[in-house]
Order: sequence, then structure tokens, then C-alpha cells
Amino acid sequence: MYRFLILTIFLSGCSSINTQWFTDNEEVNPTYISYAQKYVGMDEYSYKSELETLMGIDPISIQWCAAFVNAVLNESGVSGSESISDTPLLARSFLNWGERVDIPKKGDIVVFPRGNQEWQGHVGFYVDTIVQDGVEYYLILGGNQSNKVSYDLYLAESALSIRRMKE
Repeated sequence: MYRFLILTIFLSGCSSINTQWFTDNEEVNPTYISYAQKYVGMDEYSYKSELETLMGIDPISIQWCAAFVNAVLNESGVSGSESISDTPLLARSFLNWGERVDIPKKGDIVVFPRGNQEWQGHVGFYVDTIVQDGVEYYLILGGNQSNKVSYDLYLAESALSIRRMKE
């Protein structure tokens, strides 16, 4: 109940929430989460220059969720999808990154479908599982979520793949 209350406050637009709640446990690479959290709230218009410097692309003209995940991985010292794909700016380029797992842990990368084309998608970092009205959602920290770096909920059952860095 406590997590639901905090999530409700956070998703209702409160920008002063203590994001420590999202990083206080777990054994799987919360490093990605801590790196990504530094950018929470940065939108593609007000922070265009900062995001462009981070990702090497114009966030206004290019869908940038995959570029954000790659930039965070690289900042963490890990090769992103550019190491295994000729199209690292596509969210689905992460479908072959790392290893597939069935149960997500904090810091895993989750790929979702988006749009009507098979190549389209969305990608971000798994933070937690939230159940609302009997429906399971993944709380994802990612870029280009409502044109900014943010936390958002995605239907767990719609995930195409959960990816974890190979050990």
C-alpha cells in the first residue's frame, strides 16, 4: 500500500518525491538506475542541449528512448546495443542485447512494442512491478516517455523481452 501511495503521488506530477525509494535495494545493477536518475525530469525542449550532448542526437527530431538507454549504459561502462546492432537507435535493437530473462530485476532492460510497425518499440530500465486493480505493470525509468526522462508504467504482459547484461 505504501508503494502504491508513493507511486500515485509521483505519477500525479509531484517532482519533489524522494527517488531513493526506487534505488534502495536489489542485487542487480542498480548502477544503471542511479545513472539514469540524474536525468529524470529533463525534457527534450528545455534540456535539448544537455540531452543532445549525452546521446549524440537531436531529441526533438529523433525518437530517443534507445539512445538514452545506450548513453546510460555507456556512462556506466557497459556497451549498449551499438555493440550488437547496426541500428542502435531502434528500441528493438535491444532484443539481442545481453541475455533474455523471464523475471525482471532492478536495472534490467525491458523492450515493449509501440506503434503499428514491427520495427517500432520502446525501451527502458526496469525499476519495479506494480499491481493496480489486479493488473501487473512494470515501472520503467526511460527516456522519451512523454518527451522526457521519467518513470512510467507499462503493461507487464506487453513486454517483448526482458534483457540482462551477461555475466
